[in-house]
Amino acid sequence: MVSVERRVPLWAVLVIAAVAQFMVILDTTIVNVALPGMERDLGLSVVGQQWVVNAYVLAFGGFLLLGGRLADLFGRRRVFATGLVVFTLASLLGGLAQSGGMLIGARVAQGLGAAVLAPATLSLLTTTYTEAKARTTALTVWAITASSGGVAGVVLGGVLTSALDWRWVLFVNVPIGLGLLLAAFAYLTESPGSARGWRTLDLPGAVTVTAGLALLTYAIVATDTHAWSSVHTVGLLTLGVLLIVVFLLIEARHPRPLVPLRIFAGRTLNAANLIAVVIGVTATSYLFFVSLYLQEVNGYSAVRGGLAMAPAAAATAVASLLGGRLVARIGARALLVVGPVLAAGGMFWMARLSAGDGYAGHILAPTMLTMFGMGLCFVPMTTLATTGVARADAGLASGLLNAARQVGGAVGLAALVTAATARTAGFRADHPGGPAADALAAGYDLGFLVAGVLFLLVVVVAVTVLPAQKPVIASAVRGSNSGAR
Repeated sequence: MVSVERRVPLWAVLVIAAVAQFMVILDTTIVNVALPGMERDLGLSVVGQQWVVNAYVLAFGGFLLLGGRLADLFGRRRVFATGLVVFTLASLLGGLAQSGGMLIGARVAQGLGAAVLAPATLSLLTTTYTEAKARTTALTVWAITASSGGVAGVVLGGVLTSALDWRWVLFVNVPIGLGLLLAAFAYLTESPGSARGWRTLDLPGAVTVTAGLALLTYAIVATDTHAWSSVHTVGLLTLGVLLIVVFLLIEARHPRPLVPLRIFAGRTLNAANLIAVVIGVTATSYLFFVSLYLQEVNGYSAVRGGLAMAPAAAATAVASLLGGRLVARIGARALLVVGPVLAAGGMFWMARLSAGDGYAGHILAPTMLTMFGMGLCFVPMTTLATTGVARADAGLASGLLNAARQVGGAVGLAALVTAATARTAGFRADHPGGPAADALAAGYDLGFLVAGVLFLLVVVVAVTVLPAQKPVIASAVRGSNSGAR
C-alpha cells in the first residue's frame, strides 16, 4: 500500500499535513473580521487595514514556487519544519504587535512561512500514500481541510475577536504550530533531498520567478490605491511579466532548473492549474462579498457574520468528502462539470440579493449550494495536479497548484472589487439620495454574477481538455507510483 521505507503510522502523516494546510488557509481570512479592532488599537489607516490582508497574500503567492521546490531539493521534513517555525514565530510577533508596521511585517513573515509550508503538506501525502485508493482517501482529507479553511477563518475570526481580542486570531496559531512541530519530529522521516547544498540550487531562476510573482501579486493587490490604468500598476505588471519571461528562458537552459519545463508536458497538470486559478478567483471573491453583504448591508456583528458562514464550511467539508468517493467512480471530469454548475447556480442566485433580505430565505440556501459545488471540485483538482508527477517533483507540483490558486485569488478579488465599486458608484449616480445599502448590494450582486460566469469556465476546461475515461487517473497514479519506487 505504501513505500516500505515508511515505518511511522500513516494516520500521523495525514493529520500533520491536513492540520498544517488548514492553518495556512485559515490565515487568509481569519484577520478580516478583526480589522476594526486592529484599527482601534494600532491606529491603522484604511490602507493599513487592507495591507494586513494583502501582505500575507503577497508573500504567500510570490514565494510559493520556490517554497514548493525547496521540499524536493532539501528534504520534506526539514523544509516542513522550517516553514512551520517561521509561520509560528511570525504569528506570535503579529499578536504582540505594537504598531501597524510591526503587524504588517509579521504578516509578510507569515506568508513566507506559508509559502514553504503549504507545498510541503501535499508533497508529504503524495510521496507517502503510493497506492491509488489510499492516496485518494488522503487527498480527500487534505482537500476538506484546504477547502473549508477559508470559510472557517471567517467563523473563527468572529468568535475569537468577540470572545477574547483581535490578537487571538494570530495567537491561535502558536499552540497549533508547536504541536505540529513536535509531531513532525516524532512521526515524519526525512526524505533525501536531490540538492547538494545551496550551490546546486537554480538561484537565478529562484530570484526571477519569486520577484516576478511577488511584483505581479503586489501590483494586483495594490489596485485598491492605484488604478489599473495607472503608471504604477501597468509598470509593475509589465516588469513582473518580463521577469517571468526571463525565468522561463533561464529554466530552458539551466542544467538543474528550479522548475523543469518538462513538468508542463502533461495536460492534466496544466488543466488542474487553470482550474485552480478559476477557483481561487471565485472562492476568494465569493467569501469576501458575502461577508461584506452580511456586515455592511444587513448590519451583522463580527461574530454573527462569522457564525452565519458556519453552514457553508459544513457544506464544503461534506462535498469534499463526497467528491473523494465519487472521483474513483465517475472520474474527475464528471465532478468538474457537476460541481461548477452547482456553484455557478448558487452564485447566480446570490446575484439577486437586495438590501435587507433575510438570511434563511435569501442567503443560506444559495451559499450552501455554492460552497457544496466548490467542495466537489477540490479532490479532482488536486488529484489531477498530482497524477503522473514523478516523486522528485511532488513539491513542485504542489507549489504550482497553490500558486495558481493564490495568485488567481489575488487577481480575481482585485478585479471584482473594482467592478463592484464601479457598479456601486453608478447606482448612486442613478439613484441620488437613495439608501447606501442599496448601492452596496448592487455592487456585490455584480460581483456574484461575474464570479458565477467565471466558474463556468471550469466546465469548459473539463469538457475540452480532460480525458473522458474514468480509469485514466487511477492508472496514471499507479504508473507514477511504480516509477517512484
